[in-house]
Amino acid sequence: MLRVAVIGSGPSGVYTAQSLVEQEIVPDIEVYVLDRLPCPYGLVRYGVAPDHEKIKSLQNNLRTVLEHPRVRFVGNVEAGAPGLGVEELREIFDAVVFCVGAATDRHLGIPGEDLPGSHPATDFVAWYSAHPDAAATRFALTARSAVVIGVGNVAVDVARMLSRAAAELAATDMPQGPLGALADSRVEDVWMVGRRGPSQAKFTTKELRELGSLPGTEVLVRPEELALDPAYRDPAGLPAVARRNVEVLRGWAERPNGGGAPVGRRRRIHLRFFLRPVEMLGDAGGVRAVRFERTAPDGSGGVTGTGRFEEIEGQLVLRSVGYRGTPQPGLPFDEATGTVPHTAGRVLAEGAPLPGVYVAGWIKRGPTGVIGTNRPCAKETAQSLLADAATLAGRATAGDPVAALARAGQRPVLWPGWLAIEAAEAEWGQGLGRGTVKLPDWAGLLAAAQAADTSR
Repeated sequence: MLRVAVIGSGPSGVYTAQSLVEQEIVPDIEVYVLDRLPCPYGLVRYGVAPDHEKIKSLQNNLRTVLEHPRVRFVGNVEAGAPGLGVEELREIFDAVVFCVGAATDRHLGIPGEDLPGSHPATDFVAWYSAHPDAAATRFALTARSAVVIGVGNVAVDVARMLSRAAAELAATDMPQGPLGALADSRVEDVWMVGRRGPSQAKFTTKELRELGSLPGTEVLVRPEELALDPAYRDPAGLPAVARRNVEVLRGWAERPNGGGAPVGRRRRIHLRFFLRPVEMLGDAGGVRAVRFERTAPDGSGGVTGTGRFEEIEGQLVLRSVGYRGTPQPGLPFDEATGTVPHTAGRVLAEGAPLPGVYVAGWIKRGPTGVIGTNRPCAKETAQSLLADAATLAGRATAGDPVAALARAGQRPVLWPGWLAIEAAEAEWGQGLGRGTVKLPDWAGLLAAAQAADTSR
C-alpha cells in the first residue's frame, strides 16, 4: 500500500488526488487530502465571488473526488506546524505532495501603502467569502470613492462586489456581516486602474462584460487612454481573449456622451489605463487619494514613466497586483519566483530530488492560469510520484495516518465533520430566510464539525 498525503484541498490538490487514484499503474494507493481549514475546496470556496454560482458549482466535481473510496479528506490539520514538519509527515506517509498555492499578496512598494484604508484585495475577498481567518476583519464601506489597483479577474471581482446592491447578493452564501455592510455602503465611484494598456489586462472577457450589466451602475472608459495602446485600433493580431477585451472596451468608449452615467445611476465604475501608482496620500486618519504617474508603451511590451502625474480620490484602496508563494517549513524556496524548486513536480534540494516530496499548483509554477490549468500541472506531478512508487511504498512507519496526526497535536476533521458544517450552514441560512449561508469563524465551523459522526 502506498500512502500519499496531499497538502491542500483546492483544485490543484484535488486534481492531484484524482490523478493518483484514477490510474492503473499503482492500484494499491490511498490518498489523504490534508487542509489547514476544516472545509475543503480552497479558493473555490473562499476565493470565487459569491455571485459566481456557476464557477462555485465546481465544488460538486471536487466533491466527487473527495468521496472516492481511496481518498480521505482530513481537515483542520496544519502541515508545517511544530511536530508536523516534512520529516514527521514522511514518517506518516510514503510521499507528500504540497499543493499550498500562493498565500500572500505582492506589495506595491510605494509610500503610504500601509495607510489606514489601504488593503490587499485578498483581505476584502476573504471578508466577503467568510474565510475564518478574516472573522475579525471589518469593512465599513463609508468611503465615497474606492480605488482598485490592478486589472485582473480579482480586481474585477472586487469592483463588481463594491458596485452590487446587497439585495442582489441575498440569495448567495455571503455571510450576514458583509451583506449588511454592502447594504449600508456609501461608495459611489469605483476606480479600477492598470499601469499598462487594455490589450495587456489580465481579466477575462466574461468577467469584464459583467461590469456592464450591473443594475444601477455605469462603466466609464476614456477613449484617449485606450488609444495609447498600439493594438487598440487594430486588435486582430492579439490573442483571442485580449482581442475580445479590447472590443468590449471600445464599445463602452464609443457610446454617446462618452459613456456618461445616465440620470438615476447609483454607482460608476471607471476603468483607467496607463497609470502607475507612485504614492498613497493621507495621514493617520486614513488614505484620501492615490497619486499615479502617466505611463506610455515602451515598444517592448512594457511601459515607461512620462513624468506627468494625476491624483485619484479614494478613501478605500484595494491592491490587486498579484499573489506570491510563501516559504514552506522544511522545503527549499526560490525567493525570486516565490515557488519551490522542482523538476516535473519532484522537489529539488541543492539540485537533487528530495525523496518522496513533491509540489503541484501555484507553489510549483507560480500564480498563473485559471482553475483548469491545475489539471495538467497535477497530472505531471502525479506521474512523477507514480514513477517513483517502487522506492516509496512502505517507507512510512507511524501506523494509521489519522491517529498519527492526532498524536502530533492536530484535531482532524474528517468528511462527516465537513458534512455537518454543510448542514449547519444550510440550517443557519434557513433561519435567516436565505439559502445556505457560510459560517464565518473558526469557533462556529469547529463546533459544527464536532457534532458529527466521525466514524468514516
